[in-house]
Amino acid sequence: MAKGKSVQRLTILQIENVAHYLACEMFNYSEPIPDFITRFPHKLESCLNTPFQKWSGRSLYAGVVGKGTVLFYFMIKNHPFQNGNKRIAVMTLLYFLYRNDKWLKVTNDELYEFAREVAKSDPIDREAVVKHIRFFIRTNMIPLR
Repeated sequence: MAKGKSVQRLTILQIENVAHYLACEMFNYSEPIPDFITRFPHKLESCLNTPFQKWSGRSLYAGVVGKGTVLFYFMIKNHPFQNGNKRIAVMTLLYFLYRNDKWLKVTNDELYEFAREVAKSDPIDREAVVKHIRFFIRTNMIPLR
């Protein structure tokens, strides 16, 4: 991402046509992911909007790492889908990073296992888990170009 370029948001349509689609194609385990239409719309919109919240004109979550961290956490913990939340969260994070000229130098399986860790975490430990996600993203993130 070029210096000064703003962090690119994801839209509901992108989640449907990219993240949800790829999660269904690449992570087709014994538990199928239901059709996109079965999602919980307000929860998904909240997950996509939270990383871009501001307070007194300042972003609450800084840069691609901060926004990607919160996006990943809430896509897992808020359960915007009936099933497949971890798988869709993995693809959402990868697509978010891609749209912002970044990538993670980890395998899909490593990222999915990380998502499982996040899913198992106690909500009381949210601050520590978010810090851990931020570290994971920052440590493994590479520029695309």
